[in-house]
Amino acid sequence: MNIKVAKFGGSSVADAKQFQKVRDIVLADNHRRYIVPSAPGKRYGGDYKITDLLYLCHAHVQHAVPFDQMFSMITDRYVGIIDELNLSIDLNPYFDEIKEKITQGASADYTASRGEYLNGLVLANLLNYDFVDPKEMILFDEYGELDTQRTQEVIREKLKQHKYAVIPGFYGGMPNGEIKTFSRGGSDITGSIVAQAVEAEIYENWTDVSGFLMADPRIVDNPKQIEKITYQELRELSYMGATVLHEEAVFPVREAEIPINVRNTNEPDNPGTIIVSNNESNRSINTITGVAGRKDFTVIGIQKNRMNGEVGFIRKILSIVEANNVSVEHVPSGIDTISIVISDSNLGNKGNKILKEIKEQCDPDVIEIYPNMALIATVGHGMAYTRGVAAKLFSSLAENNINIRMIDQGSSEINIIIGVETNDFEKAVQAIYNGFVK
Repeated sequence: MNIKVAKFGGSSVADAKQFQKVRDIVLADNHRRYIVPSAPGKRYGGDYKITDLLYLCHAHVQHAVPFDQMFSMITDRYVGIIDELNLSIDLNPYFDEIKEKITQGASADYTASRGEYLNGLVLANLLNYDFVDPKEMILFDEYGELDTQRTQEVIREKLKQHKYAVIPGFYGGMPNGEIKTFSRGGSDITGSIVAQAVEAEIYENWTDVSGFLMADPRIVDNPKQIEKITYQELRELSYMGATVLHEEAVFPVREAEIPINVRNTNEPDNPGTIIVSNNESNRSINTITGVAGRKDFTVIGIQKNRMNGEVGFIRKILSIVEANNVSVEHVPSGIDTISIVISDSNLGNKGNKILKEIKEQCDPDVIEIYPNMALIATVGHGMAYTRGVAAKLFSSLAENNINIRMIDQGSSEINIIIGVETNDFEKAVQAIYNGFVK
C-alpha cells in the first residue's frame, strides 16, 4: 500500500520554524499519509513543555489556586505559532472550552491531552490534511486498558475516509467518552498503533537525534551511527541503559514486522536508524551493533562443593531473593559456584538479610558480596557468525588494564555481558568500542 506513518516529537513541533520543517518533510513524500504530532516541547533551556504546563493547570485547580497566567502561557504559545505561519485557524473557541472544562474539574488525562489536540489542529491546517481525533478510534476498555482488536478495526474503517490525516498522539477514549492518556512517550505508541492498523510500509519516528549511536557519546567521542538494528538487539541495548523507544511503542509494529525509521527533523537528509525484524540480520554491516552499560550493581558470590549434585540448590537461593521482593538481573554459574547479580536500587538495604538467610538455608562453603559493579553489554547479531569476537573483547579490556569480574553470554550469542569495577566503567566502554570500531 506504500503508506508511511510519521510521528513528530515535541522538539519537532516546538515553534513555528520547527512546524515549517515538518511541513517540508511531510509534503516531500506523498506516501506520508498519516501524521502523529506530540505537544510542543521546549524551545530552549529553561523553557516549558506544553504538557507540563497543562499538568500544572490541573494541579492548580485541585488546590483551588488560579491558573489564568499559566493558561495564558499555553495560549500565547499556540497563537505565536499560528501568527508566524500565517494560518487562518482560530483556536480561541477551543481555548475557551478547554479552560472552562479545566476550571470545572476535568481529569488530568483530559487536561494533559489538550496539548496534542491543539497541535493536531494547527498541523492539519498547515498541511491541509484532515484532522482525526484519536478519541474516536484509540479505544480503551472500562479498566483503562487498550482494546487492541477493536482499536485496530475502528482505525482501519475510520481512515478509509481520510487519505491524508493528522492524528494527535498520546490519548484515546474510554467507553464513557472520557479521555484516557498513555504514559509519557504516548505519541510514539499512537503512531505505532496507527502504523499497524493501516499496514504501513514503514513507521517514521521523527525527533531531534539522527537515530541511535553505537555507544553513549558522553563516554565515547563521536560514536558511529547505527544504520540498521533488529528489535532483539534494540531490546538488549535498551535493557543496558541505551536511550531507545518505549517498549509499548515498539510492540505493535514489531508484531506486524513493520520497520521503524528513527529520523532527525533538523537533519532530514540523514537516513537515521532503521529498526527491522529479527529475521533481517544486521551482521553484514558490523560485527557488533552497539555497546551499552549500567553502573551500580552488587554481586553475591556463592561457592559450595558438589553444588551441581544438590537438587534444588539454585532454586532455594533464588527463592530467598524473591521472598525479599528483590529481582535478579543475571545468574552466571559454574559447577560449584553461582553469582547473583542485583541492581543496587533493587537491593536497597536487604543485602545482609539475604546473605544471612542463604547461609542458614543453603549452608554454602563461601559466600561473599561484591558491591560497586558495572555491567556492559556488547550486542550484535554478527557476533554469532564471527570468529574471535570474545578474544577481541577480552584483549581490548586487558590492553587497557581492566579486570573482568564477571562474564555472561546469552544462548542466542548476540550479546556478551561483562562485569567490571564501577571505576572502570567508562574506560571499559571506550576500550570495547575502540577494539571493534576503530
